[in-house]
Order: sequence, then C-alpha cells, then structure tokens
Amino acid sequence: MDTVIKYYIPHREPFLFVDEVADITDTHIRAKKYISGDADFFKGHYPGFPLMPGVLVCEAILQTGAVLIAHITKENIKDDVPVVTRMNNIKFKKMVLPGDTIEMSVEIIDNRSNVYYLKGAAKVDNKLAVSLDFACGLVKKGVMELK
Repeated sequence: MDTVIKYYIPHREPFLFVDEVADITDTHIRAKKYISGDADFFKGHYPGFPLMPGVLVCEAILQTGAVLIAHITKENIKDDVPVVTRMNNIKFKKMVLPGDTIEMSVEIIDNRSNVYYLKGAAKVDNKLAVSLDFACGLVKKGVMELK
C-alpha cells in the first residue's frame, strides 16, 4: 500500500479503495485498486455471481480524486478533508469482478476557492467500467460544513 494514500486521505480498510498511485501531477492522477475475491461486499452482493457494487467503483474514483486534491493543496487528514458535494453524468459500462484490477484516473477541470470540479473514470483491462463528473469541497476535520 502506498504510504502517500494513507497520509492524504482518512479512509482505512475495509473502506479504502485505492491501493497504489501510479502517477500524480498538479492536475491529474492515475491509481489502482486490486479487487480481492474475498472482499466482504462479494459475500452479499449477488451471491453465486459476485459483482462489485457500482457505488464502490464510484467510491474508488472519488478517493482517487481526494488524494489528488490533498496532493495539490498540500493538505492531509490532520487538517482539511475533501468531501464530495456533487456527482453527475455517472455511467456504468462494465462489471467489476473478483480478481480484477481497477485503474482509476481523475483530472481537475476547475476549482473555485475550496471547491474542486473533477472528471473521473475507472477501467478494467483498458475498458471503461465507470465514468463520472464530481465536485469536492474541503472541510475542516471535525466540522461538517464547507469552508
């Protein structure tokens, strides 16, 4: 597990959906999540036909975006936390199954003050699984309002 991930975002197992940062700049990030066949969600999500819930694939994209925002703002979980404020244009194109590796990419489209507008995608075997547009605002840890 990349130590940078746990430095930048507060998520921890079993709800951490980014295993590795492959590339990061001030506007773009590529990351990976390895999907183990023994993940807890497979036990109840279509028993006999294990399928990763689409909302968790979205969460992997969102967490990847949070790492990017923390990287460019030099924030970490001691200070401000990126919190999702909007999700639009979500498209589910391919199922994610046990043993798959999800490759997430997120780019910042715009930012205004402490709100970041992003576009993200998750691919499996270079085929689009999920795409979405989203926004995150930075909040002080322990405060549940946008700055």
